[in-house]
Amino acid sequence: TDTGGSVRVPASYCGIFGFRPSHGVVSTSGVIPMAQSFDTVGWFARDPVILNRVGQVLLQLPDISPVRPTQVIIAEDCFKLLSIPSDRVTRVLVNAVDKIFGGNIVNYSNIGDCITNGVPSLKYFMRKEAANQEYQVESLAALSNALLLLQRFEFKNNHGEWVSTVKPDLGPDISERVWEALRTKEENIDICHLIKTELRAALTSLLGDFGILAVPTVPGPPPKLQTEATALETLGLRAFSLLSIAGVSGFCQVSIPLGMYDNLPVAVSLLAKHGSDGFLLNVVETLSGTLKEQLEIA
Repeated sequence: TDTGGSVRVPASYCGIFGFRPSHGVVSTSGVIPMAQSFDTVGWFARDPVILNRVGQVLLQLPDISPVRPTQVIIAEDCFKLLSIPSDRVTRVLVNAVDKIFGGNIVNYSNIGDCITNGVPSLKYFMRKEAANQEYQVESLAALSNALLLLQRFEFKNNHGEWVSTVKPDLGPDISERVWEALRTKEENIDICHLIKTELRAALTSLLGDFGILAVPTVPGPPPKLQTEATALETLGLRAFSLLSIAGVSGFCQVSIPLGMYDNLPVAVSLLAKHGSDGFLLNVVETLSGTLKEQLEIA
């Protein structure tokens, strides 16, 4: 399942495709819940044709002709979070879109501003960070804080009694997160649900029926062994802020491999509105050959 990013992140780090469908469109019957507001059954594939075919089966989609996107929005503020040159990712995508669909559908936007303006309830989670802190998108950081609170609260309801009774022997990182969840209070939970509703409406209004949002899947290549804790923490915060866009809105998202940079895998993500899974899978399959060509040129 992909609750916080457990399909999208490993797909990005392994150089394969990973699809997180719209929340609720694939049954979670028989799946042990972690946090029902976010739990989503996803899948991996090595090529976009199989990725799409799996989607046709799991989502029970009718066999429809691919639809041309009305716009592809490049989230400029999100690409500033990358640890590698953002041009290495955006140029390949933009050139492929231009060649297949025409460059006139490509737009550039700061998605953080859209979220700040369209999700008024997010103000409860906004924190003024220190001026010297590394670059982040403030509204996305707030979004990830809201996601984390609701995720912890639902985890506590699902598993708190068992953890408190059995006191399982967990690894240090997991143990810390589990006990943090068990200390979660109900305060602001209603606001979290309101944020979910507002974000879905705001992004649906932005993208329309056949618009696509492009963001980095994660802030860069997988971290190396022995990376110091502070660097890992910064990476985690940035990753979670990017992953929270689909997590909170319930939109579908696909992570697309874009070759290597310094011998490490690179990826980009495309998002479409809730319920547009078949459209997004078709777009990825349509773009894939040209993306490979543009990668070789790059």
